[in-house]
Amino acid sequence: MKVLVTMDLAGELVAEIGKVSAQVEVVQVASDEEALTVMPEIEVVCGEIKEAWFSRREKLKWIQSWGAGVDGLLHGELVESDVVLCSAKGTVGVHLAEHAMALLLGLTRGLHTALRTPTWDLRFPIRAVQWELIDRTMGIVGLGGTGRDLAQRAAAFGMRIVAVDPEAVDVPEAVEACWGMERFGDLLAQSDVVAVCAPLTPETEGLFDAAAFARMQNHALLINVTRGRIVDETALLAALTEGQIGGAGLDVVPQEPLQQDHPLWKMDNVIITPHTAGGSPNRDGRIVKLFCENLRRYLAGKELLSVIDKRKGY
Repeated sequence: MKVLVTMDLAGELVAEIGKVSAQVEVVQVASDEEALTVMPEIEVVCGEIKEAWFSRREKLKWIQSWGAGVDGLLHGELVESDVVLCSAKGTVGVHLAEHAMALLLGLTRGLHTALRTPTWDLRFPIRAVQWELIDRTMGIVGLGGTGRDLAQRAAAFGMRIVAVDPEAVDVPEAVEACWGMERFGDLLAQSDVVAVCAPLTPETEGLFDAAAFARMQNHALLINVTRGRIVDETALLAALTEGQIGGAGLDVVPQEPLQQDHPLWKMDNVIITPHTAGGSPNRDGRIVKLFCENLRRYLAGKELLSVIDKRKGY
């Protein structure tokens, strides 16, 4: 059985995949031409796969994506096919949650102001607007792996946590309540911090529109570490400039890369990082571990982990 590994992995991680079974032959390619040549013999892809490669499949049964979000992979031919798609969900929550907390603390402790204007004269103005997180409410939109990991960290700061999710999910002890999306407005109205931890789907694209921002408290902070297009850009700019919300910590934005002259860069109540929340020295190892477990299950005819409903998009 040929497994195409498309990610640039350390040699020892590639070796781990090969050790799963003597049935496994690991294939790597250096160009599109090579990929198109070998694709008819490939049964499993570990990593990203281009649409043109997918069209050359003959034996392909399963794709293990390297990302938790798969919106960029779900072209019509894949969705309509019987090829199973698994994501990295369950392995990326730690670093996304840590990044969300970094953005939040940067805003509440005035780091964004101190770094922009390095002067001791701001000592007391920064102190005057700093927050403590204890007893504040965080509303988490999407209680998957990232949402649960963020809840754990926010709870350690003494925050009250509520969430919404379209599915009936396991609710960790740190979360006071997880409601259906029909209570999205209730979450916005009572949250001091709103954290976007959801995937991009047709239902979540543009979810944060003018009506959503109108429901938020005028001191509330928006934190987004998953997908930028969940937030409507025009509505976000208006909410930030008109004082509908207090600020935003963004690792993702609706249009990437964000142009150098974009007004978001210049706003005093905004922190932006350039889609870096997914970075971690442990990421590849965690996903290879998941893939190897799934490979054992695949060979044994068992149910795979982190399977994506291709029509729902998560």
